[in-house]
Amino acid sequence: MLNKQSYIKNLLELNLAVLFISTSGVLGRYIDLPVPFIIFARALLAGFLLFSYAKYKGLNFTIDSKDKISLLIGGAFLGAHWITYFYALKLSNVAIALISLYTFPVITAILEPIMLKQKIQKVHLMLGLVVLIGIYFIVPDFNLENRYFYGICLGLLSAVLYSLRNIMLKSKVNKYNQSIVMLYQLSAITVLLLPTTILFDNTQLIDYLPSLFLLALLTTAIGHTLFVSSIKKFSITSASLISSLQPIYGIILAFLILDEKPQINTILGGGLIISCVIFESIRVSQLNPTKHTN
Repeated sequence: MLNKQSYIKNLLELNLAVLFISTSGVLGRYIDLPVPFIIFARALLAGFLLFSYAKYKGLNFTIDSKDKISLLIGGAFLGAHWITYFYALKLSNVAIALISLYTFPVITAILEPIMLKQKIQKVHLMLGLVVLIGIYFIVPDFNLENRYFYGICLGLLSAVLYSLRNIMLKSKVNKYNQSIVMLYQLSAITVLLLPTTILFDNTQLIDYLPSLFLLALLTTAIGHTLFVSSIKKFSITSASLISSLQPIYGIILAFLILDEKPQINTILGGGLIISCVIFESIRVSQLNPTKHTN
């Protein structure tokens, strides 16, 4: 009974992380600043929040030298993922950008066993295929001559970068506190994007500071830290498939806040994605009940 309760708790935490991360779509569309500068400000503010939290909790900041390089490279992948995703948002809309990004469970299902030297599970490939079919229904137009096509391409590139980052984290998250892991990666992003403070126009920074703070706190400091924590309790592919709820959350938020109304094909594709999420949640709980204890 305890194992089942722990699994439900872990699953709820993962869904909360996905909900918080899904706010990036609305905020990314709303904040009218150069994308690289948005990501710099996001990383800087979130890093400050996580550093303050870690100091308050007395967490150990020490990372083995051999792991620092992997974490910093993973941070570079995370920053590139955010930049390409936000450009996808600017070129298309929340639904298209999010759903293009959420090909990453398919990509992860292929890359994870190759990079971590594990056996490929056919069920993950099958579920990934269903998710891909769902994405096909949701994306309204693949016309090469419009900006949505480029938004889709950047969303797909963002998915590859996100998959690589998550796979690199898999062997590290069990060794360190998730807040410290995220802090190191945010530090890498901040340093790499520091030149954006002079290369891009940031005169409207004050106008969007509250939105940037929400992006840093809810989406990044809380959402991504909870997601990193979830990787400890699920396989990366399982966490990826479960977190496919993000497009649904994001589309709902975009409808409520930005008045971006979903089409019937969006509802159909979303139904396929949710079906995969529910199936994977049940499958993992039945096959590995003891993996989700605290």
